[in-house]
Amino acid sequence: MKTAILMMAHGSRIAEANDAARQVAKMVQEMSGFDIVEVSFREMHEPSIQQGIDTCVARGAERILLMPYFLFMGAHVQHDLPEEIEEAKKRHPGLVMEMGGHLGAHPKLAEIENERIGEALDRLGWR
Repeated sequence: MKTAILMMAHGSRIAEANDAARQVAKMVQEMSGFDIVEVSFREMHEPSIQQGIDTCVARGAERILLMPYFLFMGAHVQHDLPEEIEEAKKRHPGLVMEMGGHLGAHPKLAEIENERIGEALDRLGWR
């Protein structure tokens, strides 16, 4: 059964700000080895989550793991994203879709923040 990964990000009015999600999706594809890794946006930019799901199906996905690219457990993660999945199930009744966990508080995020702090301290000459 062919599996796709669909990253679901918030989206920004500034199109270039959405490029980071696309870059992460590309890295996820390279690291995971999945053939189908797509990115979609909840608001303000395309592809929408529905379009992302349709793209996965068009690329041959028989099941999709939808991954919230959100830091916090807010209304989008708790309510809006599950509603998006339910809407897509109406259009794709045979498609298996499940949602993974949001990013949350993870030690690797703390590592990244520490790296960014070090970069800023160096740039400012504060060390």
